[in-house]
Amino acid sequence: MLYLRLCAFAFIFCMFSPMIGNTIKDNSPLGGWGGTAIPDSIWSLMQGKSVPKTCTVSRNELRYLKVLHYGKDGKVHQGELICNKAIAQDLLEIFRELYKAKYKIERISLIDNYGADDTRSMEANNTSCFNFRFMTGSTTRISKHGMGLAIDINPLYNPYVKGNKIDPPSGARYAKNRDTRKDIPMKIDRNDLCYKLFIKHGFKWGGAWKSSKDYQHFEK
Repeated sequence: MLYLRLCAFAFIFCMFSPMIGNTIKDNSPLGGWGGTAIPDSIWSLMQGKSVPKTCTVSRNELRYLKVLHYGKDGKVHQGELICNKAIAQDLLEIFRELYKAKYKIERISLIDNYGADDTRSMEANNTSCFNFRFMTGSTTRISKHGMGLAIDINPLYNPYVKGNKIDPPSGARYAKNRDTRKDIPMKIDRNDLCYKLFIKHGFKWGGAWKSSKDYQHFEK
């Protein structure tokens, strides 16, 4: 009798555990999807990289997401990223829609796998979100990426452009005359599904900035 009661308790726990604690609602029947508090192994990996000693963002403010996506090769890949808990549900919903549409994202890997080096990550066309840093010239104001409230999508083909500065440098060949060009793979513009989904969820696009253009960048 006791055994049957324990089995019943285990069944109920498994049924309702996705709603317990910090787990994010996803509702996807697919494996490889979900959001949760950052596991110890991932938090350890982040130390001294995306979480330097100067980091003022707490672990509790962030979430670890797993998503599926279609790569440049047309195959399904597992992706993972860290974001602020305030946009975690948005990102899960956006990436699910992109997946359904077979939208290509070359890779979604933790920026810690690139030593938290933005340029290395962008050169690899890696989509990423959280990477703690202060805004240029400040020791108190945290950047959107530093808070996990910004994400860069397919950055190699959608570079940051300000005057002669292009980041990543190898994205220079994709930086000019973007409005009329059709030879740029994975190009984000106002007709792109990725753009439409992020705007629908209340994000702002760096490609609409005046003094510079950050075609890869969405923030909230």
